Amino acid sequence: QVQLVESGGGLVQAGGSLRLSCVASGRTVSMYSMGWFRQVPGKEREFVSAIRKSDSMLYNVNSVKGRFTISRDNAKNTVYLQMNNLQPEYTAVYYCAATPRLITPTSAQLFSSYGYWGQGTQVTVSS
Repeated sequence: QVQLVESGGGLVQAGGSLRLSCVASGRTVSMYSMGWFRQVPGKEREFVSAIRKSDSMLYNVNSVKGRFTISRDNAKNTVYLQMNNLQPEYTAVYYCAATPRLITPTSAQLFSSYGYWGQGTQVTVSS
């Protein structure tokens, strides 16, 4: 099994940037397709971005294209989410997720595709 720990969240003003990190332990991150999701109170957890294992194909929800970039550093066993030009609507708890499967454009966006989750990190964007 893999354990995931997110960090890097915090309070930032609109237009600012944050980089979230997700450190994997127990297994090497290169063995997994990795995703980032976010959740606000009262709403379902929603897909943000994903990176497929083996070929690092990227998937992003349309609303974050050009703003957010997912990447992985296999040597550090870490996946990142670089978030630029943040806006108040991006305020949420951000979760890292992992699956040993090769994800597809459809499956990458599904909560049920991922079997491993971190505890989440809060991102708050003030106006």
